[in-house]
This record gives sequence, structure tokens and C-alpha cells, in this order.
Amino acid sequence: MSEINKELIAATLVPLVLTILADGESYGYEIIRNIRLRSAGQLDVAEGTLYPVLRKLEQRGLVQTQWRTADNERQRKYYALKTQGREVLQAERANWNMINQLLQSLWTTNPTLT
Repeated sequence: MSEINKELIAATLVPLVLTILADGESYGYEIIRNIRLRSAGQLDVAEGTLYPVLRKLEQRGLVQTQWRTADNERQRKYYALKTQGREVLQAERANWNMINQLLQSLWTTNPTLT
């Protein structure tokens, strides 16, 4: 298995995180675990990569946050999608679907790739 390009991972983090939060609120480590699980272990996002994205989403008004005490008495910052975040997710989904369709079309019609 080849390693996924870091630039590609960076480009996909916003739609990945928004999609995960569309299922319900979550905290950072749980988001990382969810990405790893949904990618069957092929995508492993570091905390140092995720948290700046979460801060940016909060600054843009796409997510709301709330600190809570977990069962182990640790404080966790939970992230929840706001209405504007759902709207951005819909736009991201449309953009990624268009790019995917374009690449699939190019790859299946280009005889030099087979």
C-alpha cells in the first residue's frame, strides 16, 4: 500500500471533519479515531494536523464548541456542526463529487493509464 500524499490529506480534512460532525458532536481524538476507522486504517491524521483545522472551522463559524468533563474527569472540547457548517458541507460534497467524476472520466478514457 502506498502512502497517501500529505497535500491530499490536508485538502480533504475540512470535508472529512464536517462529514463526521454531521453525524453528531465529537471531540478531537474521537474524530481522529473515526477517520482511521472509516478509512480502514489507511488514513491516520495527527493531532497537530487536526486541531488547526478544528480551530479554523470554529473561527469561520461552521462549528460550535463546548468544554465538558469526561467520565475520566478530563476536560474535552466537543465540536458540533452549525447550520452554516452543514451548508459548507453540501458545497464541499458537490465540489468533491465533480472532481471525482472528472478524474474517473479522465482515468478511464486515457489509454496510457492502463
